[in-house]
Amino acid sequence: MRLRRFDTINVVPFIDIMLVILVIVLTTASFIQLGIIELKLPTADGESIKSRKVEELNISITDVGDIIFNREKIEQDRLEERLKEHNRSVNITLYCDRSVKFERFVYLLDILKSNGYENLGIMTERDGK
Repeated sequence: MRLRRFDTINVVPFIDIMLVILVIVLTTASFIQLGIIELKLPTADGESIKSRKVEELNISITDVGDIIFNREKIEQDRLEERLKEHNRSVNITLYCDRSVKFERFVYLLDILKSNGYENLGIMTERDGK
């Protein structure tokens, strides 16, 4: 009897197994995210995230170009001075009226970046289409 040489691997069963595992993982992950699978989480004595005060700055540019720093109108030349009162890791949300010249917005971004503020968010409205 002559022996046949074994030089190929059949990967179809391997692919079938991987697809079944993928379906199981995705299904389980979606159940956990939706809260369908009830979990009893462990307890801890640490401070709750909700009770922690997170410092956040809101900086707005109105349609006439005024700069509002946490609901207080400030002059453009005092912006850097006011920023230095806050930690560089503070979350900053920028609001800018759509009719404001882009130059004003870039000026604000330039001040924030030059002073080392990295956690920036730009507030927009969802398109109504």
